Amino acid sequence: MEKNRKALIFGSGGQDGYYLNKLLLENGLEVITSSRKSGKCIGTVTDYLFVEKTIKHYKPDFVFNFAAISNTSHDYLFDNHGTITVGTLNILEAVFKHAPHCKVFLSGSGLQFENNGNPIIESDPFEARDVYSIARIHTVYAGRYYRRKGVQVYIGYFFNHDSHLRSEKHINQRIVIAAQKAAIKQLDYIEIGDISVRKEFSFAGDIMEAVWLFVNNNEVFELVIGSGKAYPIEYWLDLCFSYFDLNWVDYVRINPYFISDHKILVSNPKTIRSLGWIPKLSIEGLAVMMIESKINSHD
Repeated sequence: MEKNRKALIFGSGGQDGYYLNKLLLENGLEVITSSRKSGKCIGTVTDYLFVEKTIKHYKPDFVFNFAAISNTSHDYLFDNHGTITVGTLNILEAVFKHAPHCKVFLSGSGLQFENNGNPIIESDPFEARDVYSIARIHTVYAGRYYRRKGVQVYIGYFFNHDSHLRSEKHINQRIVIAAQKAAIKQLDYIEIGDISVRKEFSFAGDIMEAVWLFVNNNEVFELVIGSGKAYPIEYWLDLCFSYFDLNWVDYVRINPYFISDHKILVSNPKTIRSLGWIPKLSIEGLAVMMIESKINSHD
């Protein structure tokens, strides 16, 4: 009789952890969740003794690392280094020592690549443009090193993806909340930056299905994970406000002093598509889902 496979998710408290946990349970895996504030194992990936103890005890078949400080400001240099770089090394070393059969997934970002405006693919060169990308690039080389030592390390470079679980600090969720408030006459205006910036609007649940498909192949070990479709923020504004029959122009103030790091950030997902993945939810469907989830949460 086949033993029940186990998966350990570090950084399980965010939207990626939520949707991956749900997907793994549906596929019959025992899931061990871990984050600094919640989960079955509460602790931080910066603590090697905690990571080693957890991996040594459970000896998982899969480890997924979503733990990160997603801030590009130089003030977060050591926070990013600790959580992303050191945390990844802690996980890889513990797996190497105590669970060599395990498959490890490391989350990366489209932000760590050179961006000349063209769709980004995993073979494109890296660019250490901020402290976040520096930490992400470190983890790639750590992953490649441990792969040479026999650890099955998978690296997925994420592009923007959303769900109703996004925090209010994220611009897409801020716009959803603003539209809802405008509909009940509780919003004067929302101030945002360059609405011509184009990015992807994928659904987090779809992205986690891509991750699961990815780690179950034995040939491809690094790839970008995204829809390959970019939309301006202005289109997201239109979708969210028009849901309530409102014109976003009446509620938005543009901050001319906000300069985006890029005008477009979009993936070339041909490798993940070659494995059979196709995203299910469109940007229009995502807007409706996020809006209605927010409405229902206040019922």
